[in-house]
Amino acid sequence: MTTISVQELKQRMDAGEKLNIIDVREPAEYAEFNIGAHLIPLGQIANMQIDDLQDLKNEEIIFHCKGGTRSMQACMILETAGFTNVVNLTGGMQAWKQMNG
Repeated sequence: MTTISVQELKQRMDAGEKLNIIDVREPAEYAEFNIGAHLIPLGQIANMQIDDLQDLKNEEIIFHCKGGTRSMQACMILETAGFTNVVNLTGGMQAWKQMNG
């Protein structure tokens, strides 16, 4: 697992890069605030309900949550399942909101 900062992610998004960003928070958290990522709650990943991700097994996938803990767990689970390029957003949406006001 590697990590990415909110600054790096924002730069890559602003540059128009096609990124695979997965939000592992709960639907209510996602509805309250999100950055346009695809929502797959951590519980689904823990239960290996990851059909949406199978095609991305060897591509970079950036995971985020509120503070970085759940997304780190998602990265570890998927690494164990053979995913080769999982990335955790350091600080999650809390850091994103601090950076972007």
